[in-house]
Formats: sequence, C-alpha cells, structure tokens
Amino acid sequence: MDNAVLLQRYAQGHRDFRGANLIGMNLERAQLASVDFSGASLGSANLSRAGLTKASLRAAFLYGANLSFAKLSEVNFNNADLTKADLRGAFLVRANLTGAQLSGAILAGVNLRGANLQGVNLCGADLRGINLRSANLEGANLNWANLSGARLSGAQLEGASLTGVNLTSAFLNGVNLSGTDLDGVNLNAAKLSGANFSDAILTAANLSETQLRVANMARVNLHAANLKEADLSKADLNEADLSKADLSYADLSEADLTGANLNAANLVGANLSAASLRDAYLWTTKLISANLYRANFTHASMRGAITEGANQQEIVFSGTTMPDGSVYP
Repeated sequence: MDNAVLLQRYAQGHRDFRGANLIGMNLERAQLASVDFSGASLGSANLSRAGLTKASLRAAFLYGANLSFAKLSEVNFNNADLTKADLRGAFLVRANLTGAQLSGAILAGVNLRGANLQGVNLCGADLRGINLRSANLEGANLNWANLSGARLSGAQLEGASLTGVNLTSAFLNGVNLSGTDLDGVNLNAAKLSGANFSDAILTAANLSETQLRVANMARVNLHAANLKEADLSKADLNEADLSKADLSYADLSEADLTGANLNAANLVGANLSAASLRDAYLWTTKLISANLYRANFTHASMRGAITEGANQQEIVFSGTTMPDGSVYP
C-alpha cells in the first residue's frame, strides 16, 4: 500500500489499518484523526506535522519514525516501539504511552501534559523543556535523561528511576519524591516549592539556587549536598542529615531543623532567622556572618561551631552545648 491509496481509503471512511506495512511511508501533514494503526509497521515513516488525534498506535513499530510537531493528543501508544523516534515539538496531551519503548528518542519541547507514561523507558532521552505537568511517570525509567527546564509540577514520580538525571532549572513544584534515591542528582536552580522529599536520598546532590520554600524534607539525607544560595524558607528539615553540606548564603528563615545533623556544614552568610534548631547537632559548623536572629538552639550541640560575625540578637539558648563545650543554663 502506498500513501496515495491509504489517504484515499481514509477519505472514503476507512479507519482500520491494523498490522499494515507502512515502513518508510511519507505521511507528512496527513490528517488521520482516529485512525487505527495498531500493530502497524511504521519504521522510518515520515509523520511530521501529521494530525493523529485519538489514533491507536498500540504495539505499533515506529523505530526511527519522524513524528516531529505532530498532533498526537489522546493517542494510544501502549507498548509501541518508539526507539530513536523524532518527537520534537509533538503535542501528546493525555496520550497513553504505558509500556512504550522510547530509548534514544528525541523528545525536546514535547507537550505530554497529563499523559500516561507509567513504566515507560526514557533512559538517556533528550527531554529538555518537555511539558510533563500532571503526567503519570510512576515506575518510569528516567536514568540519565536530560530534563533541564522541564515542567513536572504535579507529576506522579513514585517508583521512578532517576539515576544521573539532569533536572537543572526544572519545574517540580508540589511533586512527591518521598523516599526516592536521588544520589548526586543535578537540581540546580530547580523550582521545588512545596515538594515532598521526606526520607529521600540526596547525598552529594546539586541543589544550589534551588527554590524549596515550604518543602517537606523531613529525615532527608543531604550529606555533602550543594545547597548554596538555596531558598529553604519555612521548609521542614526535621531530623535531616545536612552534615558537610554547603548551605552558604542559603535562606533557612523559619525552617524547622529540629534534630537535624549539621555537623561540619557550611552556613556562612546563611539566613537562619526564627529557625528552629532544637536538639540539632552543629559540631564544627561554620556560622560565620550568619543571621541567627531569634533562632532557637534549645538543647542543640554547637561544640566547635564558628559564629564569628553572626547576628545573635534575641537568639534562644537553653541547655545548649556552646562552641567552647560549656552548657548554657
């Protein structure tokens, strides 16, 4: 079947092309809404700027196909092979990509808002600037994917694999990453206000200049993480591990650091005004020029901490182990 025959049959009302051999076919700009290409072979086909709204491409073979800027909203790609497919700029709102193979696919600038990508393989994919707001990415493989500048606010990421993922400048407001292993992840300048990182592993992660206002980071492991100039105002860091973390010039105003481990952390120039550091550990912590106005250090241990030039107005000490080892009454 050539493209002329296919388009003629479609114009006559035929929609069922299941299992058809369409390898290498040129269907650029073709309008094929609600067509059924289930199980069809479309390897290396040209579907650039085609209109395929509500089409079925279930289990279709689309290896290396060109789907750039195609209209693919509500399309069913369940178990489709999209390996190395070009999907740049495609419109995939509410599309179903469960079980799809997307390894090596080009997805830069794709709109996948509200799409179902549960369990999808996006390992190493180029996802720069992609729109994944409210998308279902549960159990997805995002290892080594480039998600810089991506929009992921409200996305479901439970059980997703995120090893080596690049989330620089990504939008992740309100996402739930509780208990997720994000060791060494790059979240530089990301927007994470209201996100849930409770019990997550973020050792050696890059969170510099990241917005984490009101984030839930209880018991998070941020050992040796880079949080320089991060906004953690009003964040919950209860019992968090921030040992050896770089928090220089970070905003921790009104943050809850109760029971947190800040041993050997760098808090030079940090804003800790009205923060709670009750029962916190700050052994050899650098608090040089930090703003400690009204901070609460009740029963905290500050042995060896350096507080030179810090603002200590109205600071609360009660049962606190001071830098020289004495206990404040």
